[in-house]
Amino acid sequence: GDKPYSDSTAEAMDEEARKIVDDMYAKTVELISEKKGEVEMVANLLLDKETITHDDMIDLVGPRPFTGNEAYQEFVSKRFVLKKDKELNEDESTEDEKDDSANVDNSGLTPGLAFKG
Repeated sequence: GDKPYSDSTAEAMDEEARKIVDDMYAKTVELISEKKGEVEMVANLLLDKETITHDDMIDLVGPRPFTGNEAYQEFVSKRFVLKKDKELNEDESTEDEKDDSANVDNSGLTPGLAFKG
C-alpha cells in the first residue's frame, strides 16, 4: 500500500531502528558478560527449581539497584503482600485484640496478588 512518507524517509527510519537494536544488543552482551557470575547462579537455580519467583531472584542476586513502584512490588513479591498483611493484622489487633478474622493464609501461589483474600 501507499506509505505516508518517502522511500528515503523509510530508509532513514530503518537505519535508526537498526542502530537502536544494535546498540541495545551490544549493551546486553556487555551486561551479561559483566554479570556472568549472577547469570550462572540464576541458570543453576532454574535447573534446580525450573520456575523461580521475584523473591528467589532477590535472595540470589540481591535487590534491584532502584525501587519499583508499589503496584509492581505487590504483583511480583509474596514478601510485599506478607508485609502488608502483617501491618494490617497489627493495626486490627491493636483495635480489637480478640478479633480472629485477621488471620490470613498466605500459602498460595506467586505472584503476590494471588495472596489477597
